[in-house]
Amino acid sequence: MSQSSNPNLAWADRFVNELAACGLRAVCIAPGSRSTPLTLAFSRQPDINVYLQHDERSASFFALGLALATARPVALVCTSGTAAAEFHAAVIEAYQSQVPLLVLTADRPHEVRYSGANQTIDQVKMYGDHVLWSFDMALPANDAPALVLRSVQTMAARAYATANGLVKGPVHLNFPFRPPLEPAAPPLPTIEPLSRPAVRMTQGRMVPTAEQVNAIAAVVEQYERGLILCGPHCPGGAFPQALAALATATGYPILADPLSGVRFGVAVETGLVCGGYESYLRGGHAPWATPDIVIRFGAVPTSKWLNSYLTNHPPQHLIHIRDNGIWADDLHLVTDFVQADAAATCQALVEQLPARGGSAWTEAILSVESTSQQIVQQYCEEHFFDGAIVRAVVEALPAGTRLMIGNSLPVRHLDQFGQPDSRSLRIFGNRGASGIDGITSTALGIAAAGADPLVLITGDITFYHDMNGLLAIRQHNLRNVTIVLLNNDGGSIFRRLPVAKFEPPFTPLFLTPHGLDFRHVAQLYGIAYSKADDAAAFGDAIAHNMNGDQATIIEVQTDGETDLHHQQSLAQQIIERIMP
Repeated sequence: MSQSSNPNLAWADRFVNELAACGLRAVCIAPGSRSTPLTLAFSRQPDINVYLQHDERSASFFALGLALATARPVALVCTSGTAAAEFHAAVIEAYQSQVPLLVLTADRPHEVRYSGANQTIDQVKMYGDHVLWSFDMALPANDAPALVLRSVQTMAARAYATANGLVKGPVHLNFPFRPPLEPAAPPLPTIEPLSRPAVRMTQGRMVPTAEQVNAIAAVVEQYERGLILCGPHCPGGAFPQALAALATATGYPILADPLSGVRFGVAVETGLVCGGYESYLRGGHAPWATPDIVIRFGAVPTSKWLNSYLTNHPPQHLIHIRDNGIWADDLHLVTDFVQADAAATCQALVEQLPARGGSAWTEAILSVESTSQQIVQQYCEEHFFDGAIVRAVVEALPAGTRLMIGNSLPVRHLDQFGQPDSRSLRIFGNRGASGIDGITSTALGIAAAGADPLVLITGDITFYHDMNGLLAIRQHNLRNVTIVLLNNDGGSIFRRLPVAKFEPPFTPLFLTPHGLDFRHVAQLYGIAYSKADDAAAFGDAIAHNMNGDQATIIEVQTDGETDLHHQQSLAQQIIERIMP
């Protein structure tokens, strides 16, 4: 059946079919009327999985999680008005973290814009500089020229290619639709095939030139005192193995952020991966000399003390290697920026560099790392606090598990207490803009992307921010989810800041205790619930869930002041042991 009588449906079909041909496999839809043509088109496209989310903010972060887990674009659909504004926080996170999203907002036709018409706002370029590309689509019409019809397909292909390019991120296409928005009568017509072949897209690699490799190798050969620093968002694929080979060839220790993809996995087998630096670089100083060279991959590290260390002990050479060309240099220490494929660059350097044996520099750093990890392990076995809980979670995860770590304190606990391990674990976190909104929905999007277990470690305020996202567990039958809820009754991260000395207003305006019992949240959404009051109970709960098939919240009531005391006491023990 032809849809020529309703151009909205025909154009939406053409657009969605092209996206499917490009490789789109998932769309998150928030229900609404103006977006009906897009919703119907996606619902009838067999190659695209449709995920319904009742509210736009949850939908957008759920899509972010899907895109993070699959490393491919995911589409978002909403109706006109403030619905589109609800996407904005996730769009910012996607832009900052280079996550590919196709943001498709429905809009009113041009003649009612700026007229006071209902549910009509200015949606053109509404996400500003937080998208890679934004475009206001033409209004569908039966008498549109062939060029305009072809553009519907090419805009779909261009949007997909832009989102999934060398620099990945969100793109925004705004779709004005004039009624009628649906077919004249049931049943829905069959989806029409593309009127011309889909655009074929291929993507190459930024292979380093011989000149680039020779220049880096010449510097590396000069110095034994070097470090390899891996921040968040390092590449996957062949990179960890190539990095391991580079570390072995240079003898340089790897300081690996928990979100780098390096702290857990094959690179650890080199014996050169360090993860305890948040404890032993306190004050920004270390019991070893200043490095001559630092080779950096990925984004800015999570660790405050690692950044302070680099500030206080700047290397002569800081070489930042990143294929997407995005600078991550908040300390302004980069001396050489190399835009090239990270894995290929590591491999080329290994071929160029002569083998270097062990050095006193490397042995000193690895000795400090080993001592620190031993102290942390013993301390965590003797005390039950947030850091020990996070360490216990990581130790309990089977290979292949996906871990989503919340912002604020949880990610800092993982940085300090997550010991490097050769098990392959996929660690996710929203560190682009580092907000606490949408963390649960992001985690559930990750869970929906595969069958491997998904564990979320989150704080109570972060959990409160996104409780409505929990509905996705039932909607999408997500049975592989364990939520570890660290409930310290407020924003305990503020205890680490100078404002904590000012009481009042510290407690009512910064700590903000809430007294919520999250057991009722589990009941509302039909999620299994348990509460752990000590290490033994928590260990049993997390072990049970790793072998279970039911989504569960494990709540641990902790005390923020006690947790801060343990964190400071542990750091002091380590510093006293390692500093000369």
